[in-house]
Amino acid sequence: MNASLIVHSAGPGVSIQDGGRPGFLAVGLSRGGAADRLALLEAAALLGHETADAAAIEMAGFGGIFEATGAMRIALTGAPMRARLNGEAIAWHASHGLQAGDMLDIGGPLSGLFGYLSLGGGIDTPPVLGSRSTHGVARIGRNIRAGDRIPSGEDTHLESVGQRLEPRPRFTGGTVRFVEGPQTALFDEESRDRFVNTAFTRDPRGNRQGVRLVFDGPRFAVKGQLDIVSEIISPGDIQVPGDGSPFVLMPECQTIGGYPRIGTIVPDDLAIVAQAAPGTRLRFHLVDPVAALADYRRQRREEADLRYKVEPLIRDPAAMRDLLGYQLISGATAGDDPG
Repeated sequence: MNASLIVHSAGPGVSIQDGGRPGFLAVGLSRGGAADRLALLEAAALLGHETADAAAIEMAGFGGIFEATGAMRIALTGAPMRARLNGEAIAWHASHGLQAGDMLDIGGPLSGLFGYLSLGGGIDTPPVLGSRSTHGVARIGRNIRAGDRIPSGEDTHLESVGQRLEPRPRFTGGTVRFVEGPQTALFDEESRDRFVNTAFTRDPRGNRQGVRLVFDGPRFAVKGQLDIVSEIISPGDIQVPGDGSPFVLMPECQTIGGYPRIGTIVPDDLAIVAQAAPGTRLRFHLVDPVAALADYRRQRREEADLRYKVEPLIRDPAAMRDLLGYQLISGATAGDDPG
């Protein structure tokens, strides 16, 4: 029987997420899935998963306490969080081995917002519409809570632990690239220039549906306060509702909207917005669609090579309770080998 994680406590924003459910816009279901999909890819590289975006436990703002029922591997990716295994601090952006009865305690983030706990072999819960993701808006699944048991899939590489991977920077805000959309021209030139020259702050009002941005200065609005006919919208779109504060749509956004959109964030930069904790500063940089597409393709090639960037995790021997479990001197024998 494969091992499981028993949940002793969990923060309010802890759920199972994978790559989501593409292809259901026509029936009003947004893709959903991990707020920071790159974190899933990094975990896959650390654990050697053949599936690039196997389901993981997404922890928004706080983790929980988990107990292993058997030998298993984990990877910790996304926003770095305070993590302890049996009371001892362990590294983030790394893979670790757990044994039956081991207690994993994950607290709040040191930076960013969404941390991920992935299991060797993936998470073996039943998929719904091709995904294991919880979709809160569509009421598919529910958040994890105390008493739950998270089953892992079969893991045939239990010995492969103690790996680390340098993450792509995305946890402290910064500049976000965006491209123009069909409604960008509805904003006058002064508004468009002001948008790219404004320092925004991530408002506390935000979730997996969308993130509100606040700023100093006049509100943004389209010319003549035109009404917009509702049409298809998607994650990354930057809506400007009636109060003039931009709103970035996230994985569980609605599929139809009537607020004008001043642009759309390029897919690889949406994680910067997702990982922006309340109060984080964000700016926007307009890029050419052709250049954005070329960079998108380059990023996909880099992600395919993530496994080659994994390196051994260097641990402090003084802090290793399992030090004697390792072979410390290569080639040493008991001295009674046959001649």
